[in-house]
Amino acid sequence: MTLTCKIKKEMNNNTRICELCTGLQAAVILCLFCLLLSLPSRLNAELKGAPIAYAGSVTEDEEGDKIPFPSTVFFDPVMKEIYIIDSRSRIIIYTSDFFPLYTLDRRRAIESPLSMSVDREGNLYIIQSPTKEIPRHRISVFNACLQWKRDIYMEGFKGAESLILNRLAVDKNGNIYVVCLLYPGVIVLNNKGEFQEVLSPEEQEGKVTFVNVSIDEEGRIYLVSEIEGRIYVYDENRKFLFEFGEKGGSTGKLSRPVAVGVDVPRERIYVVDYMRHTISAYSTKDGSYLFEFGGLGWGEGWFQHPKDIAVEPDGRILVADTFNDRIEILKPKD
Repeated sequence: MTLTCKIKKEMNNNTRICELCTGLQAAVILCLFCLLLSLPSRLNAELKGAPIAYAGSVTEDEEGDKIPFPSTVFFDPVMKEIYIIDSRSRIIIYTSDFFPLYTLDRRRAIESPLSMSVDREGNLYIIQSPTKEIPRHRISVFNACLQWKRDIYMEGFKGAESLILNRLAVDKNGNIYVVCLLYPGVIVLNNKGEFQEVLSPEEQEGKVTFVNVSIDEEGRIYLVSEIEGRIYVYDENRKFLFEFGEKGGSTGKLSRPVAVGVDVPRERIYVVDYMRHTISAYSTKDGSYLFEFGGLGWGEGWFQHPKDIAVEPDGRILVADTFNDRIEILKPKD
């Protein structure tokens, strides 16, 4: 075979390879285009299957800057205000119609907020992680005028000084329920910060650790175990009622539950699943599974690693959609 023939043959082979690659590229582009076109219909179908509707999103602070990686959302039923903690170590306060009122940051002794709650007198309880100046986890208490009052430190029981505080909730009597990382149970303090007891359910493998605690408007206490994929429910007197949830990665199961919000009038418990990017609904009567909504995505009604939830008295749902840099607002259709 002459050199010219070899060159022509090689050119023909390269042409065929290029044509094949071009065809594959076109097929991939077409598939992606079809997928993008299908997203709205998939979203509509997803929301049609659950009695929940998308109502909007909060993405900006009072200066018009974005809210980066919001990790906590809290609704104060007394003042009708919404609190958001983001990755810039600040707490942004909004009105009920999402007008940004004020930002708590280092100027107000807020340096490293992790979680917060508000009592009936309007006092704020904020978990802060250690800093160079204050090398211990603490609960900072602010009055209704947002002025610092005191810091509460864990003490009065074995291992208290080394605890890593993570989440908290305050009941109608001012008792503080604190979740600590890798600690078996939820620690209960009185309003002065004095140790009372530990809520500590047990499974066959031993005592359960928790990642979050919530209290609904009727005083029920909800303990969230990410490892067990289960929620433990107590009444306002700390009497155990029931548990629900099944560990798993499919519909009706919980992969990594991280937060709970409760719609008392509609008898629904909403559970945030961080890994499945969904919100699952359960009955407040016995914890039976009802439905779920969401999924991995960036459009309306979708989530990327949601971390927290708050439910307003009218049923409106606020979700800290962390990796989408927003708070999603949803509402019940009924």
